[in-house]
Amino acid sequence: MIRRHALTLAVAAMALVVVASNFLVQYPVEGFLLGVQLDDVLTYGAFTYPFAFLVTDVVNRIFGPELARRVAFAGFAVAVAVSLLLATPRIALASGTAFLTAQLLDVAIFERLRYGQWWRAPLTSTVIASALDTVIFFGLAFSVMIPLGIDEFAVEVTPLFGLDQAIEAPRWVSWALADYTVKLIVSAFALGPYRAITRRW
Repeated sequence: MIRRHALTLAVAAMALVVVASNFLVQYPVEGFLLGVQLDDVLTYGAFTYPFAFLVTDVVNRIFGPELARRVAFAGFAVAVAVSLLLATPRIALASGTAFLTAQLLDVAIFERLRYGQWWRAPLTSTVIASALDTVIFFGLAFSVMIPLGIDEFAVEVTPLFGLDQAIEAPRWVSWALADYTVKLIVSAFALGPYRAITRRW
């Protein structure tokens, strides 16, 4: 009974993270940092989405990889449903594909590193899976190699992060780099809650 309630809570937490991220991605972060106009490269969704990996890693540590994958599939279903309501079919495809692929990779890497130091499995799996998530999402969502519904603003070539002396790349590359940077920061921060929840396991 406790196990069932815990898994229900995990699925609810995953759904909450996905819904919050899909909602907050509509709101850019305002202000400047190191000369970068943040609302051009970052949304608030970047700060909530990495907690999906925290949920997966906690479930993996306590209940094992099979149940962690079930939670990931539940999150995938929510991700696709919410994305179809809030975004274009292309974004929904990119979001769902990136989410499921990255979550399953996270589970696999975590399992390989399960018996090392407590922080190694969650940090390594999240860093690598987040990189894959970023590449798949931004590649599918905005790459001109996939001609379906091209976002002309996203593929416009500009200096990275809008910095005058930076190399030029499609605008979505700046978005992807900023997004991944935030994922790394949040992943490091999430080690605290992860340790607190899983300390006995």
